[in-house]
Amino acid sequence: MVNKTEFYFTNREKNIIEYIKLGYSNKQIAKTLYISLGTVKKHVSSIINKTNAINRVNLIFILAKNKYFN
Repeated sequence: MVNKTEFYFTNREKNIIEYIKLGYSNKQIAKTLYISLGTVKKHVSSIINKTNAINRVNLIFILAKNKYFN
């Protein structure tokens, strides 16, 4: 049995995770979602803290390892 960690993200954080997965920069995410760059940075920081990731690449690795993506 695989020990799966449950992560709880807001809907906006889930949106941002999808764009991070696609390789978007914070600036590209802000432009796409019509939100400020500062808001994107706040959400990315929150996501990284919730997962104990050290950076965006590590974040995607952690989420994939824990079967966050379908």
